[in-house]
Amino acid sequence: ENTDPQRIAFLLCKQWTLYSVTPLYRFSNAHLKNYSRLLTAFVAAERQKGWAVEVGVELDIKVAISSLPDLKGSDQDHAAILVQLFSRSPASQKNSEEKLIWSGWFCCVCGDEFFENMPEDFTCLPLFLTNGAESYTAIVGSWFQKTFDCCFHRLAISPLNLSWMAAMWTECKVDKTASAVELIFSVPGLLQPLDILYAIHPEDAKALWDTVQKTPGEITQEEVDIFMDCLYSHFHRHFKIRLSAAKLVKVSTAIASAHCDGIIKFLQSQYLIGVLKLLTELAISQIQ
Repeated sequence: ENTDPQRIAFLLCKQWTLYSVTPLYRFSNAHLKNYSRLLTAFVAAERQKGWAVEVGVELDIKVAISSLPDLKGSDQDHAAILVQLFSRSPASQKNSEEKLIWSGWFCCVCGDEFFENMPEDFTCLPLFLTNGAESYTAIVGSWFQKTFDCCFHRLAISPLNLSWMAAMWTECKVDKTASAVELIFSVPGLLQPLDILYAIHPEDAKALWDTVQKTPGEITQEEVDIFMDCLYSHFHRHFKIRLSAAKLVKVSTAIASAHCDGIIKFLQSQYLIGVLKLLTELAISQIQ
């Protein structure tokens, strides 16, 4: 709720790929400019297939690493770190227009309980989100792994966690007209892939959730199970298809959308911290 909408607007309505990251060894916010220079040279060298590139020389790729202090769930959280790659024409000079070609950011929202006993030399930013070509993700990840002795892993989202997201985001209120709650299921055991899209009017979904939830502001696994079972029963009543036998692969609401492959899209800035808190928990569970 303390975030500046203008500062984080660029995070909205983009597809972000999720990764979990082990703690970074001897990472320091005081050295972000130096990290930017070193990573710029590393990216350029990788793109030129290993040719040596001198640090500080003008290149067609520029890396900017900065802090996003607004993306914190508590005072104990480390400020989020934004990494951006820009391209510019090598034929132009310093004043040439720069084009953003890749973005990634590390964050930790309300993860202080897990990391409270971490040694001082380690910085805990367990959630990493990227938007752009996978080739750049691999290069940037390689540099961070070599420099800070950390490991990256793709963060998948299980059907159970997707059902939690459906329930949690259905509960949230939005200022403008909300879009439909959409659940996409993949049907197993077929020669050709088959997905089923189940769209629910947001007011109907909210009314159902209100009948299920016992304590406002608190959600239990039992309530999530009842919520999903009611949706399954309604669908079966109309179409004679048991969705419980299929795999939930995507959830879309007015708050955000999430895919089981670890793809997320944020749609409402006022709920960004809450969504990141859940994703941080998932990232930490994978590290453990």
